[in-house]
Amino acid sequence: IGLVQMLKNLGGGDPTAIGMGMAAALITTLYGSLGANVVALPIAKKLLLRSDEEMTVKAIMIEGVLSIQSGENPRIVKDKLASFLAPNERAGLEEAGGGE
Repeated sequence: IGLVQMLKNLGGGDPTAIGMGMAAALITTLYGSLGANVVALPIAKKLLLRSDEEMTVKAIMIEGVLSIQSGENPRIVKDKLASFLAPNERAGLEEAGGGE
């Protein structure tokens, strides 16, 4: 908005009008930059993280369903699905009994 005002007053020859338009342009640019870095980027990162987690869960589910459908041994299915987990989560799975 400020840039449009500044360009509109560019041909008028009034330097104060150009200065006010430039000030508004700089302030709106600052607010836009702050808004992007404080609000939009953290939201985008969180959405990307949730999307990655959801894709991993769906991949695990598909692998499990396909393994069950092919008639694999349940222990092999458990080991195959546990390979998707981080090592510390796998250790927690073994301590909990592994669903047996």
